[in-house]
This record gives sequence, C-alpha cells and structure tokens, in this order.
Amino acid sequence: MTTLPPLSHELPAPALRVLSRSRAFETVHGGSRIAWHAWGDPADEPVVLLHGGSGSWTHWLHNVEPIAASGRRVVVPDLPGFGDSVAAEGIVDADGMVEPVAAGLRELLGEGAVDVVGFSFGGLLSGLIATAQPARVRRLVLAGAPALGIPVPDLRLKEWRHLADAQAREQAHRHNLRSLMLHDPAGIDELTVSLHAANLARDRVRQRRLSRTDILVRSLPTLHCRVDGIWGEFDQLYAGTMDQLEGVLRRMPNFGELVRVPDAGHWVAYENAARFNEALLRLLALA
Repeated sequence: MTTLPPLSHELPAPALRVLSRSRAFETVHGGSRIAWHAWGDPADEPVVLLHGGSGSWTHWLHNVEPIAASGRRVVVPDLPGFGDSVAAEGIVDADGMVEPVAAGLRELLGEGAVDVVGFSFGGLLSGLIATAQPARVRRLVLAGAPALGIPVPDLRLKEWRHLADAQAREQAHRHNLRSLMLHDPAGIDELTVSLHAANLARDRVRQRRLSRTDILVRSLPTLHCRVDGIWGEFDQLYAGTMDQLEGVLRRMPNFGELVRVPDAGHWVAYENAARFNEALLRLLALA
C-alpha cells in the first residue's frame, strides 16, 4: 500500500485553522487504524459525524465549530481507508467498517448510546452500525444517504487519475463537483476544489458497491432509534425523485422528519451550512 503524507499537508489555510482547534485521537481495531478529531468541551454531550465516500473530516468543515458552539462535543473520524485512516485488509465497503468504527466509539465515548449523523456513504454506514449494534445509536440523522432502493441517475463523472496535467485534473474535479456534490457552480471555489482533490487522493476503498443496493432501506425498519433526514433540495442522487424519497422514508416506523434544504445539492452540509446546522441542531434537540 502506498504511504501518503498526512492529509493536513495538502489542506488550505481555512481548513487548517479549523483543524488546529480540534483534539486528535486514534483507535485501532484489528488491522484498521482510525484517526478522529473532536471539537468542543469533552464534558458536553457528544454527536458523531460520519463523512461521505472519498471524503474525510473536511466534509464537515463548515459544521464542526458551529455545532460545538451550541454546546455539543463534535466527534468526527476519517473512516477506514479514507483521509488519515487505514482500513484492515479485506475491507472494501461500509459493512466491513461497522465493527472498527463502533469499537472506536466505545473506546472514545464509552458504552452509552450517542447521536450519529451520516452523510452519503457515512449515512449508509451509520444505518448499518445502528442495525448491528442498536445500543450504540440513540438518534440517527441521515443526509443524502444512498442505498434506499431508488435508482441513481448516471452522473457522468470524469476520470482524473490518469491525467498528468494539473489543470486538466482541476477541470475534472470541478466538473465532478458540479455533477455530484454542489448545486451552485459559484460554490466551486479554490477551497472546495482543494478539499475535494486532497480527499480523493486518499480514497483507498474504491471498489465499494453497497451504495447502489437497497440495503439501507431494508435495515431502517429494524431500528429502535428515531431517524430523521436532511437533504439538499437539489441532491443530484435524487434528481426528480425527492417526493419518492420522502415516501420511502416515511414508511419507516421510527422516522421523524425530512428537512429539504434549499439552494443545496448532495453535499448539503457544506453548500448551505447555515441552514443545515440550524436543522440539525433543531432535530437533535427534539425529545
């Protein structure tokens, strides 16, 4: 396996400033080594944020500090095989990450149930954790989660790994951000492209396939915790199917609310962070 420099070596200054205000931890389970960061007072009630595929803690760049300022301890891993974390040999998808991440949560936060928020691939993983270990998750909030039995459109993403020219790679990243992640092209600025490129370079779990199945929608009815959703109104994975999505979610016995965030695509917590943070804190405060 190629050894990569720390993610921080390639992060732009705004991300480094947020990172500098966190505390770093590491947990080891089998061959998986997970890097964690936490913001806020350790005495505050924790909330765990799980990032999307080909991502890292930086998927939550615009969220960790505002949520911590509200009085929550925000705990964020780089999932195994992403960012600064290492996946054990044989982990190729979310199902293989359930036990390493759950073990890390036990080590860092104890045996009690915690609130978990999962974006995209992290939403799939959070649902699998809540299914396999229901005592670990008190409340689950999904954001742009896949594997809900709704066909995903062909997004025509551009391959970039073979491109030797830096400008050509940047153009491919901008195209893919617009096609998959963000609704407003004006949001695809230098910061966003830098974060995206640094994360993609550290994706060592590229064979994952569960996101295109219905495994999450089959798992949710078995959960005992409340489940809520926050989706970008223009989420590219659900173009033309947002009403269908809401119908699927509302069939879940413990489903609470679906919040549709305006002016946002798939990466809703980044593109319209103010509205996302407001919605998340309101949902977490519900009894």
